[in-house]
Amino acid sequence: MPRKQKDGKYKMKTHKATSKRFKMTGSGTIMRTKIGKGHLRRRTPDRTKRLFERMIPVKTRGIRKKVRRLAPYMDKKK
Repeated sequence: MPRKQKDGKYKMKTHKATSKRFKMTGSGTIMRTKIGKGHLRRRTPDRTKRLFERMIPVKTRGIRKKVRRLAPYMDKKK
C-alpha cells in the first residue's frame, strides 16, 4: 500500500511501542503502565504484583506532548 495519499499529504506512522505502553481514557487522559513488570518477580509479594497491573495517569505535560506526537491516531475509547 502506498504511503502517499491522492491529495498529496503523507500519512503519519504510529510508533508501535508507544501505542502498546499508553492508553487514552474516555475523558482524554493518557494512562501509562508501570515499570518493573517484565522479569525477576518470583520473590515479589502478590500484593506488589497486583499493584503492577494498574495503569496510572501521565502527569508531565512534556511526556503527554511526546506521546501525542508519537501516536497521533490514538483516540479516546468509544
